Amino acid sequence: MPETVQLMITCLIDTFFPEVGEAMLKVLDRLGIRVEFPAEQTCCGQPAFNAGLCSEARPLAEHTICTFERLPRSLKTSEVCPVIIPSGSCAVMLRHGYLELFADDPIWLPRARALAARTYEFSQYLVDHLGVTDLGANWPGKLTYHPSCHLLRGLGVDRQPRLLLSQVHGAEVIDLPHPDECCGFGGVFSVEHPELSAEMLKRKIGNLEDTQAPTLVVGDTGCLMHIQGGLKRQGRSQRVVHIAEILASRDSVL
Repeated sequence: MPETVQLMITCLIDTFFPEVGEAMLKVLDRLGIRVEFPAEQTCCGQPAFNAGLCSEARPLAEHTICTFERLPRSLKTSEVCPVIIPSGSCAVMLRHGYLELFADDPIWLPRARALAARTYEFSQYLVDHLGVTDLGANWPGKLTYHPSCHLLRGLGVDRQPRLLLSQVHGAEVIDLPHPDECCGFGGVFSVEHPELSAEMLKRKIGNLEDTQAPTLVVGDTGCLMHIQGGLKRQGRSQRVVHIAEILASRDSVL
């Protein structure tokens, strides 16, 4: 029987980048994974939590836990249903933020831990859970990879997306200078500290320029939105794409 997973699509993908979700579904379908999409899902509560508004984040977190506790009926009681998220920041929220949010709650903490234990970021699921690195993807030309802060620091995920990109046929992966530097988005950080955010973004775009790669790959749509917006405002020709779009590609660039 093929594995069944639950897909948490995230607010930014649902609202601004539906093509990322479609690309992710193509990859999972190619691997024979059955995907369930809980329609009741909403925001995981991360923006409020990161802003220190725990009382506002909590109802969203409780709703998310309840939503993903409703497992597909096709599953046997002994089977685990992974939750797959195409965003390092939202995965960090479910894996770590919820445990902090419910640390003093004997009712909700075990439920948060159970959800955290089966939550994976997309590239983490492919490499660590499935053991897959070559998806038969084809993307001709130079690529460079920006590791988002939450993905790199919050989950310790860096090897996995790099392994996946190294197996993309036709691609030449160029190292991005100072890859561990933030792009300046940081959710509410870019709103509360716009001048600092703009300078960090300027440096990130300069590093992208140094690679001479026309495509920057990211694993978090917050970074995608922020960097792509900066490139457009500066009239640059480079594009930013989510790693799912690279992995879903076959004979031609999306």
